[in-house]
Formats: sequence, structure tokens, C-alpha cells
Amino acid sequence: MIHSFEIPLEDQLVIRGDVHVQEDGGEALPVLFFCHGFKGFKDWGSFPYAAEELSKRGIAVIRFNFSCNGVGKSLTEFDELEKFAVNTYEREVADLQALLAALHEGRLPAVSRMNREKLFVLGHSKGGGDAILFGAHNPAVTGLITWNGIASVDLFDAALREQIKAEGVGYIANARTGQQMPISRVVIDDVDQHLQEYDLLAKVADMPQPLLIVQGDKDYARLVNGARKLHQAAAHGRLHWIRGGDHTWNTKHPFAGTSPQLEEAIEVTAGFVHQNV
Repeated sequence: MIHSFEIPLEDQLVIRGDVHVQEDGGEALPVLFFCHGFKGFKDWGSFPYAAEELSKRGIAVIRFNFSCNGVGKSLTEFDELEKFAVNTYEREVADLQALLAALHEGRLPAVSRMNREKLFVLGHSKGGGDAILFGAHNPAVTGLITWNGIASVDLFDAALREQIKAEGVGYIANARTGQQMPISRVVIDDVDQHLQEYDLLAKVADMPQPLLIVQGDKDYARLVNGARKLHQAAAHGRLHWIRGGDHTWNTKHPFAGTSPQLEEAIEVTAGFVHQNV
């Protein structure tokens, strides 16, 4: 079963999400927050399928849009670029905290089926960085999973930084939609002013929870190398390579079907969750 929800926040922001849970009674299920990445959204390509498959394996999966990811009520189009322009790690971690509060206060659909004491956070790409920033040292989080996750929060090259410095805003092309995605100065300032606080390698070195790093060996070199660095730094880390896996597990948007790489990522993730409940 899939149950949709909205969580209103300050400044007319909204977290929109879906809960995937099997309605067959029995014991309460571990919970998994599913975080999308940069230029991502909860309904991108394989994400609904992956969430549903994980729910079939005995996990209550909550996939959601960060409140400033740029996708509004359409759910699949970047129709709120003014929000994308100011989407910071600080904002995304605050969104995760709001989602956690809604879980603990019983304000999410099907919450009676959830074991709120067994929470896992999965992040794809940039979302992996959000998962680490939110989960490290947060006693409410049992374990963390990254899918082709980042090892550094600074995603912005010198040319973009110069454009922002000169004009107050820079642009990144979205190859799929053809849109020029705005990045404002507050996004760069958020990274630069919190370099120590947002040090992902330091976070995984100190955090007490187990970390599963799922990485495709055909992903971008920066992320492949970053996975090795995360694994080397992590106090309680496991690195699982997906052979032949690209950045999106060899799947596309719109979703045209699964792949062996996606199925492997789903299986190893479900196994990690159940090993740690």
C-alpha cells in the first residue's frame, strides 16, 4: 500500500511524501527514510519501484521531496526553481528533522505499522550526504545507507562560484529538462561557512551507527573514489560494490524497467536493515 502525505513547514514550505508499507499485520516494521539527490525528486525513475520492493521485504519506506528541491505540486516537474535556488544542506537536514518529528508524533500515514525505534536513512548521491549529516550522532537513527553517495558536500566548481560572486546567482544545466537550474549565494555560503560541521569523512569516523556504502563501479570517478574514502574513514562502515552499476543503477527516467544492478542494491539494503534491527 502507498499512502501520500504532506507536512507543512514555515515560509509556505511543504514536505510531500509517500509511505510504502505492507498491510498484512504482524510485528511493527523498521522504518527507512529515502532521500533523493541533487536535481532529484521522490518520483524520479526507479525510486517508487525501489521503495515498493523494499516494503515487500518487510520495511516501512518513506520517500519524500525535500521542501526546496524545486518540485512542487506537479511532483515530477521543476516548477519551483526559486526554492531550488536557496536549497541548502541546513534546509535539508531541517526537513529530515521535521520528518522525524512527524514520525515520532504519529502524524504519518500507517504509523501504527512502524517501529519508530528502528529508523534507517538512505540517501542517493547528494542525499547520501544529507543522510550522514542528519544521522551521525542522532540517537534516533539506527543505521545509514548511501547509494552512490557523495564524500564531500562541495559540489560546485570554480566557474559557478565566480558567476555567483559576480551576479549573485549561477546556473547549472539540467540535461534532461533543458532548464537552467539557479544556485544562489546562500547555497555556497552554507557550504563554506560549515566546512567543519559538514565534513562527511569526519562524521562517519565518529558516528556510532553502522554505515552501508553501496557504490556502482561504473559511476562517476569522483563518487567511486569518494566511496573508498568514506569506507576508509568510517568507524563502522561496509562498502558493497555493484559491478557494472552506473549512477542510477542502469535505470532511466521515466522508469522503463528494473536492472540487475538496482535489484542488487535493493537486496543488500534490505539485508543491512534486517541485520541491524
